[in-house]
Amino acid sequence: MQMSSVKKRKKLSVKVQMLATFAAIVAAVALPQIFHVMGSVSGIGTALGETFLPMHLPIILVGLLAGRYAGAVAGFIAPLVSFALTGMPKAAMLPFVVIELCVYGLCAGVLRDVKMSTFFKVVITQFVGRGVRAVAILIATYVFSSSAVPVSVIWNSIVVGLFGLVLQWALIPLVVYRVENLKNNE
Repeated sequence: MQMSSVKKRKKLSVKVQMLATFAAIVAAVALPQIFHVMGSVSGIGTALGETFLPMHLPIILVGLLAGRYAGAVAGFIAPLVSFALTGMPKAAMLPFVVIELCVYGLCAGVLRDVKMSTFFKVVITQFVGRGVRAVAILIATYVFSSSAVPVSVIWNSIVVGLFGLVLQWALIPLVVYRVENLKNNE
């Protein structure tokens, strides 16, 4: 008997995938604003958003729950909508955030049906997304001679966002487990 590393799941309808994508975009725009307001009220500013990485949560979740297309589309569109409505992320960082979140959604969606713990799916997704973002920043800096975003932002974003990465390790597997249990109990 051959063990498969991919588990078969019921395919989601296009309507469900579209609704999941829309919900993820709304959440990825709204959650950072909640953190920014809390930061403004407490005098911290945007540091809470940079620390907790609230935009990442719904994008990784939609990839894991609704698949690669929903994840990639939500990851691509959410930062653009956020920028259009709120001016965040900043214009210089926008292309890199779009790339990172699109990769997060795509990678999480690709791993959706792979037999491994959700925790490891999240860690792999984070590693791939942050890695692709770092490469994009390096290309912008050294190939296109851009000085809009310093290379130091790569390491700084990892250090500052470490708590957010750890929070994702805890929250995302719990939410995925809960949603899958609800689906199984129907």
